[in-house]
Amino acid sequence: MPTQTLHDDFRRLTLTNNEYGRNRDRWQFLYESYVGGEEYRRGNHLTRYKLETAEEYQARLKTTPLDNHCNNVVSTYISFLFRMLPDRDFNGIDEFPEVESFLKDCDYEGRSFDAFIKQVAIWSSVFGHCWVMMTKPNVGASTRAQEMELGVRPYINLMTPLVVSDWRWDRTPTGSYELTYIKYIEEVVDHITVVREWYLDRIETWVMDDKDKTAELKLVEPNGLGMIPAVLVYNQRSVVKGIGVSDIADIADIQKLIYNMTSENEQAIRLGTHPTIVVPPTAQVGSGAGAMIVLQEGSDPGLNPYALEFSSSSVNSIHSSVDKLVQAIDRISNTGGVRATESRTVSGVALETEFQLLNARLSEKGDNLELAEEQIWRLFAMYQGMMWDGYIKYPDSFSIRDDAKEFDHLKKAKDTTQNPVILEVIDRRLAELLGEDYEQDSEEAIDREESDIADAIMDGLSDEQILQLYPQYTAEDIRREKTRLLNESSTDDTRI
Repeated sequence: MPTQTLHDDFRRLTLTNNEYGRNRDRWQFLYESYVGGEEYRRGNHLTRYKLETAEEYQARLKTTPLDNHCNNVVSTYISFLFRMLPDRDFNGIDEFPEVESFLKDCDYEGRSFDAFIKQVAIWSSVFGHCWVMMTKPNVGASTRAQEMELGVRPYINLMTPLVVSDWRWDRTPTGSYELTYIKYIEEVVDHITVVREWYLDRIETWVMDDKDKTAELKLVEPNGLGMIPAVLVYNQRSVVKGIGVSDIADIADIQKLIYNMTSENEQAIRLGTHPTIVVPPTAQVGSGAGAMIVLQEGSDPGLNPYALEFSSSSVNSIHSSVDKLVQAIDRISNTGGVRATESRTVSGVALETEFQLLNARLSEKGDNLELAEEQIWRLFAMYQGMMWDGYIKYPDSFSIRDDAKEFDHLKKAKDTTQNPVILEVIDRRLAELLGEDYEQDSEEAIDREESDIADAIMDGLSDEQILQLYPQYTAEDIRREKTRLLNESSTDDTRI
């Protein structure tokens, strides 16, 4: 192939979607903010001082820790979202061995489908959306029996927005949008990049050499589906098609500010414990506590050394500012009630409102995952020549309450009322918090009460004797049991 053509193909493959170009740097920042560690350090997110040397800046990067709120918030969401697994009804197709194999290892990397979907939820939360691409190896099998013998079935891959560089949506005659083209990076090894392009009728695999700026077409496969088997999983939809809203979009900026304040705090402590000493250039200065400063004989007394004093009040100001910023993160993410590591004075209404907002956010994430799973299973069925008419159901409501505080409030309420109706409601709620079955416990208690009092009445004991024998019961309990026995006796006489 002519060299010029190879260069032209390289330039074409490096072209990206306009939205990708606008958002790539931001996606990279969100990725580094979530991952933290060395990735975040290499991002150079500390503000560089004027006149600061490269060595000093790198030293400050190495000594500044990251308090990763982005990771913590996303982990909190995922822990609630997958506390209960979704309800999946396959309507019979789960009896096929390919479906069972797919559920156990959906990506040919050992991940179960549940574990894979959890990763999808994590990365869509970080970036705002992610892609799931389903494909099926073409081994030349002509029948499903041959595919089963060779162990061939569809599998899926998770792709972040950073690797999907171009895509195109076209309107169909019915008015809906159809994905008609997608390009993504499949593999990067040194200076070699493997890029795959999907069209409605074919799949092209290109090998790009970043050093020589050339690209070569290595493989062309037919797209037997006649559509692109890609599922766009939203965390939250934006006004731009194909672009989602990240859960940590604002939190990442606040985290970066806290990161810089942490560095400033470390510098302030250093200045307070090791003050700057001003000396003439001819002086010899020792290091460490009790060090000596030697001046030349006959030097000007006006050039005597002195220390620059530093006020420690700025350290307290930084700590106070960081606390306010952490509270802002809690408000933005609606996680103040579940992320708090210390008691806060919050009204019950405010706390309940925060739990409801978090519940609504999680419910929306669950709805988007429901839609994505249905699309994934529909693609799987198409590859296998089946029909998908099952359903996926994620929880609509998530139990997000401060059980300890609610338990304490219920105990106080129980001590301040004598109304039996209110007491029954309180007991019912207390039993739920303790994980007990109130209805079953109540029925057993009533049966036990009826048995004890009935036996005493049949034995001819008086009301006073029954109360002495069973102090846990009241005169009203005895009266009620006598009425019940009388009614049963009347019913039996009628039948006779």
